[in-house]
Parts: sequence; C-alpha cells; structure tokens
Amino acid sequence: MTKPWIKTLRAGSLAAGLALATSTTWAADPLPAPVQAKTEHYKKKLAEWAANPVIVAAVKEVNATGGLAGMNNGKWNDLEEKDPAVKAFESNKAGTLIRKWEEDTGINKLVLRDEKGNLVASSAKPLVYNNAARPVFVNAIKGQVWAASEIKPDPTTGIKSVQAGAPVMDGGKVIGVIHVGITAE
Repeated sequence: MTKPWIKTLRAGSLAAGLALATSTTWAADPLPAPVQAKTEHYKKKLAEWAANPVIVAAVKEVNATGGLAGMNNGKWNDLEEKDPAVKAFESNKAGTLIRKWEEDTGINKLVLRDEKGNLVASSAKPLVYNNAARPVFVNAIKGQVWAASEIKPDPTTGIKSVQAGAPVMDGGKVIGVIHVGITAE
C-alpha cells in the first residue's frame, strides 16, 4: 500500500513538472547568418532538384512498385555499403543524377524518398532505408520546402549539418521527398 505522503509528493512533483514544462520556452539559437544564407540557397536548389523529370519519374516508379520488397531499417542496417542492393540506389538514373549534384561541396549527402519514406536513390548509403518518422521527411511531405533551425551532426555522415527537405510533386500532388545534409562547418 502506498503511503499518503508519497501520493502527495508524486502529485506535487507532477504538477511542478507540468508547470515548468508549460512556462518554459525552449528555443534553439538561430542559425549563424552565413549558415542561414547557405540553407536558403540549398532550399531553392532542393525545390529545383525535386522538379527534375528524372527525379519525379523515379519516385513515381517506386510508388507504383512498392520499393524494395521486404526491406526495412533492420535489414538495411545489416547490408554492407558495397552490397548490390545498396549500390542499386546509387547507380539507378536518379542515383546517378543525385551523385552528380552531391559533388557540390556545400552538401554532404543527398537522398530521394518515396511517399512512404522508403529509399528511391542516394549519393551514398543512408543510415536508414525508411525515414518516414524523421523531421526532414515529416515536414517536407506536407508540401513545403523545409529546413531545420539547428546544426547537428548528420546521422549518416557525422558532419555538422542543417537538414533540409523538399517535396517531390507530380501534377500538384506530393509523391515523395528529396533531402539533404547542408554542411555547416
């Protein structure tokens, strides 16, 4: 049996925690001006890249076929970077184009996703096959170009980056996302 004073202490702690959570505003420092300018530049590039016919066609194809059968993040993690399944995402038409764009030294990765967050093409093996729950996908799939407001190590490259994503559109409908790690160093 719980003692009455413990219940009171728990209730008081909960109330204090809720009061603190609702009264405290957590705000990240704004991006430094040069990084913000670079981010805006790449948001525009992402929107252009997302409209490229090769990119749109690749996303439409994967949306129609369902992607790599049976693949999930756990299985993806077990694959080596030289595995033929991984290399196929870098060497398909969209992957070849993305690898060319990723030669731009201002970015450290470029990835194309279908409407469910599954991999379509990439410049290198991304950390996850499906990123549907990550902010870069969640925000861009809503139909607007998006960028994070903070610098963090990129999950794939480890390089300090700002994540940004743009919707891939077909006839006014969002069909996928292209996202990038913008190098912040």
